[in-house]
Amino acid sequence: MLRRIVFGLGLLSATMLSCSVLASEDRALQIIISKNAQSMTVYDGDKLIATSRVSTGKAGHTTPSGIFSILEKRKYHESNIYSNAPMPFMQRLTWSGIALHEGVVPDYPASHGCVRIPTGFAKTLFGMTDRGLHVIIADAPVEPVKIEHVNLFAPLKPLPSEPLMSDIDLRPTVKRKTTGPYEVAMAEQAPDMTTTGSISGADRSPLRILVKRRETRETVLDAQVLLTELGFYAGTPDGIMGSMTRSAIAGFKRWKNLPADGTVLSKEFLSALYRASGKDEPPAGHLLVRRNFNPLFEAPVGLKDSEIPLGTHLFTASGVDPDREKADWHAVTLPTHLSSAEMQRLGIEEDATPSTADAALDRLEIPAELRERIATLMSDGTSLTITDKGLGPETGKGTDFITLTRPQQSVAKAETVSSTPRKPVRSRARSYQNGVGLY
Repeated sequence: MLRRIVFGLGLLSATMLSCSVLASEDRALQIIISKNAQSMTVYDGDKLIATSRVSTGKAGHTTPSGIFSILEKRKYHESNIYSNAPMPFMQRLTWSGIALHEGVVPDYPASHGCVRIPTGFAKTLFGMTDRGLHVIIADAPVEPVKIEHVNLFAPLKPLPSEPLMSDIDLRPTVKRKTTGPYEVAMAEQAPDMTTTGSISGADRSPLRILVKRRETRETVLDAQVLLTELGFYAGTPDGIMGSMTRSAIAGFKRWKNLPADGTVLSKEFLSALYRASGKDEPPAGHLLVRRNFNPLFEAPVGLKDSEIPLGTHLFTASGVDPDREKADWHAVTLPTHLSSAEMQRLGIEEDATPSTADAALDRLEIPAELRERIATLMSDGTSLTITDKGLGPETGKGTDFITLTRPQQSVAKAETVSSTPRKPVRSRARSYQNGVGLY
């Protein structure tokens, strides 16, 4: 309550638009920044709460456009590149050095990539935000609109209390060289099981869901799993084409009398691999889920008309009510820049018009069991991003899904805001692009 009062008073330094909205208990705030208008707007759902002037990156240091989340907050920070320049009320958007912070705000772009906020409003905004809150940066102003669609997730009612044990046989998840019994430890409440381990059932932090096109990473990941199952050990499944994976592929090709030269992941090799494994070839889409900046799980999803660009769309849920199995969704669509090389790699027709938010949802085919799993984990602030851009170079350890619709011109020269020694910016960016340390 105190934070809401402080927020209401602080808006006097910007523009106060609604007092009643500030009293709302359940909120899904979003910050939207327009580089053309040099403005910031704060929304609760589709209700405009506040506006402020900002100053984004000047020529040669253009602030990147896209969908970000607040990764870190510090009331006071000094730049470790620009002569220890003060950066009060810093809210980090990327680990490569883009942030919101208090600073000089002329009526034009003047920063080295960060978004400067006026004194007073920067403090007010800092007091109202939490880590994970979405920040959208675009050229022209955009705004969220309410949307209803059958492919948007709806929460499910909690299941009634049932015995933790069923009458099915228990099987170990790993093979052990013993014929002795297995000891099973039971918890009082069954946790949410994910690909990264057990997640507390009490954790109701908002989910971050990304739907993208299937790319090389997912193909390599599949190949690693299937090759190992067939006896060609490909190393730990990580989506990275390492020496063990290459050796396993070569062994499989010898077994199937496939050409050893040419493309490593050739269509002929992949078709033979799926046939040998008794598996269908996967669909064109892929869905990934994170929570609290950590991977939860991922799965293939269908994508109709894969030659048509999806565009980039962010959907955010509020008013999540499992008892009524209802949630309100709002959508923001961002213009997305795809190069000719990207379109060719993704199999997109260059002259095709990107889908609207509704049309992008129409094209998804999400399995029922996957929908149900997500529905049981939903909470206020859960978001879904649909994009052609994939994971992107800024998505990695300790981030949500960061979608760059237009990259920065000079990331290495951005106003760096790291407060502890880290690897050089360029090395980190390259490791993310190669899939190291992320999904």
